[in-house]
Amino acid sequence: MQNFITRPFYTFAKKAVICGMAVLLLGCSAARLGYSNGETISYWWLNSYVDFDSTQKQWVKHRIDAIFVWHRKTQLKEYVHLMARMQHRDFSTVTQADLLNDYRDVKTQLLHIADKAVPDFAELALSLKTEQIANIEKKFAKSNDTFRKEYLVGSAEERQEFRYRKALQQAQFWFGSFSKEQEAKIRALSDARPLNNELLMAERVHRQQELIELLKKIHDEKPSKEVATAMLKKFITAMDERFGNPQHQKFFESLNDANANMIVGIMHAVTPKQKQYFVQSLQDWVNDFNKLAAAA
Repeated sequence: MQNFITRPFYTFAKKAVICGMAVLLLGCSAARLGYSNGETISYWWLNSYVDFDSTQKQWVKHRIDAIFVWHRKTQLKEYVHLMARMQHRDFSTVTQADLLNDYRDVKTQLLHIADKAVPDFAELALSLKTEQIANIEKKFAKSNDTFRKEYLVGSAEERQEFRYRKALQQAQFWFGSFSKEQEAKIRALSDARPLNNELLMAERVHRQQELIELLKKIHDEKPSKEVATAMLKKFITAMDERFGNPQHQKFFESLNDANANMIVGIMHAVTPKQKQYFVQSLQDWVNDFNKLAAAA
């Protein structure tokens, strides 16, 4: 679901519940600050793709504000419950199934956010001009160039090293520093995950192309808001199902399993001090989210 339609809310929500599973390794220290300023960041992010005109700007800001108010009032408590579950989990007995179950909970919450936001994005899609859709295409092309430079260069060993370093950095964010022995274990777990950056690129491009074609279709046919909403929801479902591509479905399922196995391995290997670091890191999120929910 990482796309122009749902990303502003998906990104913050995903980082809010990263404690669940492999998404644990996608968090960053700026995520809490980002969520608390989510309206501004989301508007900036969308505008960098579309370049809103004067008639769109205030409407977009208003709708983003409304979504975040709804999200803080109704969704943050669910994230707090998930974090509390993770804080009290016995790391020595945690299983891959536990983390995959967390992942499914996270996915359900994200789809709920998308369902809430899509009608507004349908209205926005109906307002897009030809040149704005072209702006989105150009932004996709630019981001794809960056992806290629980071993920489609070097040998398989170099790509494994790059991926391991990213995983280690995020694990350190949650657990603190690791010993050399622990780092070696994390490296082995990281390398055991399936690696196919070309498939990731193909999936990325396919998703973007499907979205551009949909936006052009909405622009040309100018359906009602209800019909446009249904079209976007159908797109999200197709995207979640990897557009029916069995090779891609199999790869991402195996990647999810391997990511869960890596997190299990890390949790089994941490020291009591590192677990306490993790618990406190989650508590910082819990405190922030409780404050945001109370103020909404």
